[in-house]
Amino acid sequence: MKAVGYQESRAIDDVLSLQDIVLPEPEVGEYDLLVEVHAVSVNPVDTKVRKNMAPPAGEFKVLGWDATGIVKAVGKKVTLFQPNERVWYAGALARSGSNRERQVVDECIVGRMPKTLDFVQAAALPLTSVTAWEMLFDRLGVVEGQDNLGQTLLVVGAAGGVGSILIQLARQLTGLTVIGTASRPETMAWVKQLGAHHVIDHRNPLSDELKRIGIPEVTFVASLNQTDQHFTEIATCLAPQGRLALIDDPVLPLDIKLLKRKSISLHWEYMFTRSFFETADMVQQHHILNRMADLVDQGVLKTTFTEHFGKINAENLRRAHALIESGKAKGKVVLEGF
Repeated sequence: MKAVGYQESRAIDDVLSLQDIVLPEPEVGEYDLLVEVHAVSVNPVDTKVRKNMAPPAGEFKVLGWDATGIVKAVGKKVTLFQPNERVWYAGALARSGSNRERQVVDECIVGRMPKTLDFVQAAALPLTSVTAWEMLFDRLGVVEGQDNLGQTLLVVGAAGGVGSILIQLARQLTGLTVIGTASRPETMAWVKQLGAHHVIDHRNPLSDELKRIGIPEVTFVASLNQTDQHFTEIATCLAPQGRLALIDDPVLPLDIKLLKRKSISLHWEYMFTRSFFETADMVQQHHILNRMADLVDQGVLKTTFTEHFGKINAENLRRAHALIESGKAKGKVVLEGF
């Protein structure tokens, strides 16, 4: 079986950082699906794991936490899927990834693929969709519907994969006023196109930019990158009893005492938590992905696919990793077939 993996953590311009390899067929557990992988997308987690987690000596680690494909076989206790169904999923951090021809994945974290998207368009969405949904509704505690009219959400780093979904969810499913940050004309246009009411420049102090658009404070902040650089400004911009959620790995320590006077709550979103700890509500990610598929098929949400990098092989994945590491990615990069 064809796959792409690595044995040592190396810089992405090193040809050994990701290599074309051949692996044995995976064993299917009793709650697993065996999926024939058709397309994958690349996320910041791929680059972080590659740079920081080497496999045991002599072994290969396979990355990839976004995939679309077709179910080829099911474990004996599987109840949610049958062979030949089209599925999408973000996988689990503790298991081998999707950069391989066939992958096993627990049925609880798999959803049915949208009927209106092809494998490439759909592959852009699973990880970012689960992350954005959990961040908005589970961590920040925003209530779906119009009850939050008059409240505001600031999305810092809104043009990336998670931001591209979060902007759409907040605009389409809530009454929040949505403000996204970006720094280049093309990313600002992208955030506006996704539905943000306002777009501000995060190269400037966030408080100054918010005052410029007549919104001096916000109810919620979703910080998606460079949280350490913006933390003081975020604390300044948040309203009393506001809520902050983040997904990145800021340089610590953060001066969280800045949040005390306003009783601001801090929430970390990590979409692998449920699968890593096999929480009692792990199947919630199955339900989230199915709900997202419905929203896509209803025309409420659109794919964030922006670039096709060709077949799933080491050379193309190295190019994708390099783009992610540059910090200049817009939307999602997808690769298709072996």
